[in-house]
Amino acid sequence: MTRKVAISDSVSSVTIGGGLPFALIAGPCVIESENLCREIAQSVKATCETLGIAFVFKASFDKANRTSGAAFRGQGPIKGLEILAGIRQDFGMPVLTDVHEPEHCKLAAEYVDILQIPAFLSRQTDLLVAAGETGKAINVKKGQFMAPLDIVNAVKKIEATGNERILVCERGVSFGYNNLIVDFRSLPQMAAATNCPVVFDATHSVQQPGGLGTASGGTREFVPHLARAAAVGVDAFFLEVHPEPEKALSDAATMLPLADLPALLKTLQAIAQAAQ
Repeated sequence: MTRKVAISDSVSSVTIGGGLPFALIAGPCVIESENLCREIAQSVKATCETLGIAFVFKASFDKANRTSGAAFRGQGPIKGLEILAGIRQDFGMPVLTDVHEPEHCKLAAEYVDILQIPAFLSRQTDLLVAAGETGKAINVKKGQFMAPLDIVNAVKKIEATGNERILVCERGVSFGYNNLIVDFRSLPQMAAATNCPVVFDATHSVQQPGGLGTASGGTREFVPHLARAAAVGVDAFFLEVHPEPEKALSDAATMLPLADLPALLKTLQAIAQAAQ
């Protein structure tokens, strides 16, 4: 059983791990607009309240790791973080965003509850340390190039700052060019090796990095299949959702249609309860 990690803001509290029912981290890939973020936050919150699922809203204020330099990156640090802080306050939920540079950590920590380390940056010592030093909860995505037990080193870098509020996230591993697969052995392996709550990112796990030449492709039809396979023991699910994924400005090929989320979560709950 993994340790519990408390994530809270001024108006709500969420705890992940320690044998509790799975939590949900969900939202759009990037902050396209404030109105879109609010629409998604309101919808997912209503679903999670109905099902009794702890919910953390996520969106990126800046996507520094886009395939093309011409791709949409977001609203930038200040505007993007202010949008997230508004959602946090108005909807009463913790929020998560990724950080790509050490200097972003302290700034983002003033606005959000969880700092996320992107998979491509999960070995970057300065970034991990800067994130840990904020005292915020940290979600570390395991790099597509890393074995499950390699995540231990990233966790130790954060723990060296005195911060043990760490989540570790599986999001697929490179399998040849422009393709990812999920080795489900990684979920119990990471849990046992780190004692950190384990998150499964079902939407990035179906990504085809750079598969469209100037953008990543993906096979969103397999998101429910992978999520169901992970439901037997993860502490949280990470799902990117959008009302019209095909029109999204980032990760259009992998995001789950917002309307499909309630049915999927009900299924995941049933599997998780049957596996207890």
